[in-house]
Amino acid sequence: MYKDKPLLVMNNISKSFPGVKALQNINIKVKCGEVLALLGENGAGKSTLMNILSGVYSKDSGQIFIDGTEVDIHGIKQAENLGISIIHQELSILHNLSVSDNIFLGNEKFNKGTRRLNKAWAKERSIAFLKQIGCNLNPDTIAKDISIGDMQMIEIVKSLTKNSSIIIMDEPTTALTEVETKKLFEVINKLKEQGIAIIYISHRLDEIFKICDSITVLRDGKHVGDVKTSDVTQDELITMMVGRKLEEQFPYREVEKTKTLLKVEDISFGNRVKKVSFEVKGGEILGFAGLMGAGRTELAKTIIGYYKKEVGEIYVDGEKVNIHSPKDAIDRGVCYVSEDRKKEGLILGLSVRENMTLSNLKTYENRYMKINRKSEKLEVEEYIKKISIKTPSQEQLIKYLSGGNQQKVILSKWLMLSPKVLIIDEPTKGIDVGAKKEIYDVLNELKSMGKAIILISSDMAEVIGISDRVIVMHEGEITGKLSRGELSQENIMKYAVGI
Repeated sequence: MYKDKPLLVMNNISKSFPGVKALQNINIKVKCGEVLALLGENGAGKSTLMNILSGVYSKDSGQIFIDGTEVDIHGIKQAENLGISIIHQELSILHNLSVSDNIFLGNEKFNKGTRRLNKAWAKERSIAFLKQIGCNLNPDTIAKDISIGDMQMIEIVKSLTKNSSIIIMDEPTTALTEVETKKLFEVINKLKEQGIAIIYISHRLDEIFKICDSITVLRDGKHVGDVKTSDVTQDELITMMVGRKLEEQFPYREVEKTKTLLKVEDISFGNRVKKVSFEVKGGEILGFAGLMGAGRTELAKTIIGYYKKEVGEIYVDGEKVNIHSPKDAIDRGVCYVSEDRKKEGLILGLSVRENMTLSNLKTYENRYMKINRKSEKLEVEEYIKKISIKTPSQEQLIKYLSGGNQQKVILSKWLMLSPKVLIIDEPTKGIDVGAKKEIYDVLNELKSMGKAIILISSDMAEVIGISDRVIVMHEGEITGKLSRGELSQENIMKYAVGI
C-alpha cells in the first residue's frame, strides 16, 4: 500500500507572458498510484502548468514539492531527473527506427571501448519494460509498421526507463481506436499498481469517469476546484469548466427542409466504400456514425474527388456532376472539412487571415490582378466577430490558437465560399466543451440558411444530439438509416457492428 501523502504538490503557481496572466495561484496535488484529471477549456492554463512542471517554462512564483522536498525546475533534463515525464498529444516517435531504438533514444548504451550501440542490451531491456506494462511488442519492429496505440505504449515505456514516478498524459486517446483506448486504460491501471502518479489531460469527459480518481479544474488561468471523480456528475464538471450551465450541451434546431442538395447513388471505392446511396436536403444535418474503419471518411473523400469513384453517380442541386478532384467539388459547391485540421486544414506557419482567405483569394483581386488587402481584412474581421474566434489579431499565426479557434478559422475559410453542401469530419475532435457548443451553433446557423450539412463523428452523443437523421456504416456499407425519433446509442451501435 502506497503512502497517503501527496507525491507532487504545486502551490500558488503563477506565470505571466507579455500582456497575458496565464496562471494565477494554481494549486494541484497528486498521490502515488493516483490518476488526477486536469480539466479546463482550451486556454484555461493546463498546458502552461504542465510545461512548468516538465521544465519547459519557469514559474514566476509559487512552490513545487516532490515527495515532500521543495524543488526548483529549470529545464527538461532536470524534470526527468526528478522523475517527471510528459507524453505529448503529438507523439515523438521516429518512424524509421525500431521499437527498442525509440525506447532508448537519447539514453543509449554503447559497447565498451567503441562508439557502437549495444543493441542486445537495448533489446533485452525493452522486452523487460514492455512486459512490465503487459505489452508484447517485438523490439525489432520498425516503428512505421506499428499502430498509433502501440506508439503510445512506446512513449509510456520511455517514461519508465527514466524511472519516472510522475507521468503527464496530454490527450492520450485522440488518435486511438476504442480497442487501443481500452488497452491504454489497462496499462494505466498497471502503472497505478506500481505507485506511479499520472496527470491525465483530456476533453473526453466519459474517459475521466472511467480512469481518473480525482479531478482538478482550471478556468481562465485560475484554480476552480478539486473533486473526487465519484462525487461529481458530468454536468457539474461542465459547469465548473465553462463557468456557466450548459442547459443543452447539444443545441438541436428544427428547421424546415428544402430541396435535395446532394444525392449519391451506388458509389464505390475499392472495398472501403461499397455501393453507397443517400441524399441530404437543404436545412438538414445528416449524421454519419460507425466504428473506426467503417468507411465514413473514405466516403466523404470519394464524394469530393480525393479518391476516384469506381461506379455510381453524384447529383448536386439536382444536376448530375463529374467530380474528379477537391477543386471540382468546391466549384460545384461541395466543401469538405478534414478531421485532421493540422495536416489537411491549416498551414500552421501562416496567419489567421492567410488561412481564412487562402481558398478564396480571387474574390479580393482588383482589375490589376492584385489582392485588395482592405476588403480581405474587412471580411476576415467580420468572420472573427461572427463566429467568435478568439485571437489577438488576424495576423496571429494560426499555430498559436486553441483547437476550437483553429476549427472556427477552417469553418470560416469554407463559409466564405458559400457552399451548398458542407461535409464536416470530426468537427469537435480535441476541442473543449465550451468551444464544442459554439461549433454546433455555427452548424445550426448554416442549417437555418438552407445549407446541407453532412456530419461525420465518432462521438455518438454528438451525432444523436444535433443530427436530423443518422446513417450508420459498417465495413464500407450502409447498415442503418435512422430518423431523429429512432436515435439512440443502442440503435446506432447495433448497426455499427453490422447486426
